[in-house]
Amino acid sequence: MSTFIHGGNVHANGIRQHYLRYGGAGGGRDARDAVIIVPGITSPAITWGFVGEQFGKQFDTWVLDVRGRGLSSAGEGLDYGLDAQAADVIAFAQAVGLARYQIVGHSMGARIGIRAARSRPPGLSRLVMVDPPVSGPGRRAYPAQLPWYVDSIRLASQGTDAEGMRQYCPTWTEAHRQLRAEWLHTCDERAVLASFEGFHTDDIHADLPAIDVPTLLITAARGDVVLAADVEEMRRLRPGLLEVRVPDAGHMIPWDNEAGFYAAFGDFLGAPLAN
Repeated sequence: MSTFIHGGNVHANGIRQHYLRYGGAGGGRDARDAVIIVPGITSPAITWGFVGEQFGKQFDTWVLDVRGRGLSSAGEGLDYGLDAQAADVIAFAQAVGLARYQIVGHSMGARIGIRAARSRPPGLSRLVMVDPPVSGPGRRAYPAQLPWYVDSIRLASQGTDAEGMRQYCPTWTEAHRQLRAEWLHTCDERAVLASFEGFHTDDIHADLPAIDVPTLLITAARGDVVLAADVEEMRRLRPGLLEVRVPDAGHMIPWDNEAGFYAAFGDFLGAPLAN
C-alpha cells in the first residue's frame, strides 16, 4: 500500500518550493519527528519517491525539489549558492509548520543539511549526511566529472528514454532509468554548474563544529566520495559523529543497495526503516 499523500508547493525563502509528502500524520508517525529528504545535484524529488514510500511507513516525510530542480523555482538570476539552499530548507520547515524535524540529505543534499544545521535552526532534531562530497578549498576534487551531469541533462532536454540513460546509469533498473529520463530535463543547467562549483569552493568542514544535533554519516563501501581518512577528520570536527558504511554500494546508495541503505539508519531517526 502506497504511503504517498500528495505533492504541493509553498512559498518559502522567497521562492516556490515543490515537495512530495509521504506518510503524513497518524499510525504513530505523529509521535516521531518529521523527516525532510534533500536530494542530490541532479535528482528531482520524484526520483526519490521509492525512498519516500519506505520512510513514509514510519515518518511524516517530505521530499524536496531543491531550487533549480524538479518543479521548484528556477531561472536566470536565481541564487543557486549553498547558503540560499540551506535557507530554503529551514524556511520550508517553517512554512509547512514542522515543529520538530530531521534532515536526511544525499550528496549535495547532505552539504545543504550541514550548512542548514550550522545555524542551529529551531526544530531541527537530527541530521543524516549520506555520502556528502568532502571537496572544498584546498581539498581533493569531487571525483565525478561535470560533463556526466551536463551531457545527460542536455540529452534529456532533447527527449530520451531509459535506454538513453543507460550510458549514464548502467547498473540502475529500467524503471529508475526511465524516471530519470523523464525528469532530468527539469534540472536547470545553471543550478547544476553553480552547485558543482560550490563543491570546490564551499567549506563544509568549517560548519561541522557548530552542529549541535545528533549526526549520522552514511557512506558507500564501493564509493570514492568519502574515504576512511575523511570519516576520521569529520569525527574530529564533530565529536560524537556516528558512521555506518553500506556494503555493495557506490555513491548512489539507495539505487545500489536499497535494503542496506534503510538498515544503515538503525533506529537513529526514532524508528527503524528496514522491513
